[in-house]
Amino acid sequence: MSLSIVNAAVFDGESADLVDGPVHLEDGRIVAIGGSFRADRVVDARGGTVLPGLIDAHFHAYGISLDMLGIEGRPLSYVALAGARRLARTLRRGFTTVRDVAGGDAGLAKAIDEHLVPSPRYLYTGAALSQTGGHGDPRGVDLDVCGCHAHATEVVDGVDAVRTAVRDRFRRGAHAIKMMTSGGVMSLSDPIRVPQYSAEEIRAATEEAGRRGSYVAAHSYSPEAIRHSVANGVRSIEHGNLMDEPTAALMASHNAFLVPTLATYDAISRRGKEVGLSPVSAQKNLEVLDAGAKAVRLAREAGVRVGFGTDLMGELEDEQLHGIRLQVEVDGPLDALRSATSVNATLVGRPDLGRVQVGCVADLVVLPGNPFDTPSLLWGEDRTVIQAGRPVS
Repeated sequence: MSLSIVNAAVFDGESADLVDGPVHLEDGRIVAIGGSFRADRVVDARGGTVLPGLIDAHFHAYGISLDMLGIEGRPLSYVALAGARRLARTLRRGFTTVRDVAGGDAGLAKAIDEHLVPSPRYLYTGAALSQTGGHGDPRGVDLDVCGCHAHATEVVDGVDAVRTAVRDRFRRGAHAIKMMTSGGVMSLSDPIRVPQYSAEEIRAATEEAGRRGSYVAAHSYSPEAIRHSVANGVRSIEHGNLMDEPTAALMASHNAFLVPTLATYDAISRRGKEVGLSPVSAQKNLEVLDAGAKAVRLAREAGVRVGFGTDLMGELEDEQLHGIRLQVEVDGPLDALRSATSVNATLVGRPDLGRVQVGCVADLVVLPGNPFDTPSLLWGEDRTVIQAGRPVS
């Protein structure tokens, strides 16, 4: 199929200057920008703007609830079906690629590849690795049960066990590895600031990932935990809210990325009672709520590459586009858009995504105006989404 998008300006994912279209697509790729082209179908943008398809680098298909133990206690068949609905809604919002950093598996990926379910391009880590009593351990301090499964997180302790778990995730087609290296908001028994996993355990994971040409993404909040992660080979710091200047400089020196997730703290602060958030998690959220924007600024000043993620669980998934709004408020529309397109594409090792350039994958979003003049277009509902050269219905 060939398709042309006419009467449009184009943001290529990197440049501050829009260029004139049309944009011509064929066989799922961008084949020309500007000029004439005989296409099977024409989309009239009516003075709008073509953007690269958005990339959410911190997504959870299996995050169907804020109850971590509840997720792990349910059959995978149910979790996957509920997750498929989350993926379909994400695609319609304009996110044409997601990196699932705590869950996903080869079965869901195969169903997506065979077009059994509508979904963004799907890059998964499998269950995130957590130490006992760490962020991925769903038990509270007074609960001695197991979650039975390892849909989103798995408790793995010790160097040899970590090494085996990493190897097995790559056997199962994982894009990268996710580790929990500090406490978190939703876990019930761990302080947010305390580093988790030993240096030897983290290095076992990063060494194995490196041999596969991949990397480790680490859930990490505090300066101590971020330094502990980056010094032992972690490439992608997720959240990073409590970062300080020396830690940002260390990240830059190690060429690490920051993936902020501003949407989730804002949503929890407003809707925590509505979704049944525990008092422990509500208090933890207050620790990191206002710090996320500061972390982004510190990272920018240090020269750290800043991506974009949302981390929205359960009913909060409908806040996804508001994550763009929050990052625009910190970064401005240009840097926020770069984060959600070309920077995230570089993070996941896919230079053919996140850009409107000849030869790139034809994953696009068409907005009804100029998002640099009217940033609210970025989180509005009026948009046309194109995936692999075909409009998404």
